[in-house]
Amino acid sequence: MANLLFICSKNQWRSPTAELLFKNHPEHTAHSAGTSATARIRVTQKMIDRADVIFVMERRHKQLLSQRLDVSGKQVKVLDIEDNYQFNDPELIEILRTVLSGYL
Repeated sequence: MANLLFICSKNQWRSPTAELLFKNHPEHTAHSAGTSATARIRVTQKMIDRADVIFVMERRHKQLLSQRLDVSGKQVKVLDIEDNYQFNDPELIEILRTVLSGYL
C-alpha cells in the first residue's frame, strides 16, 4: 500500500480534497498538509519520511519543501493546480481525478 501526501499552502481546499478522494481506497492511504505557517496541518519531516509519493499543487510548494525539509530520494510530483477552488469543488475533483488517474 502506497502512502500518498498532498501538499498545498494552507491545507484548506486543494490538498484536503485530494486526500478525500482516497478515503477507503484499497491500494493507497492519503494525507494532506500545507506549507504555510498558518496551515490547518503544517507539513513535517515525519510526514515526508512516511510518504511514498508527494504531490504538490504548485511548483512553489516543491521549492518550499526543498528549502525547509529533506525530500531527497522522494518522488515529488507537481500537479499544477492553482489556488482557485473551494474544498470539494466539483471542478477541482474532476481535475484531480484526471491528473491522479494512475493512482485512483
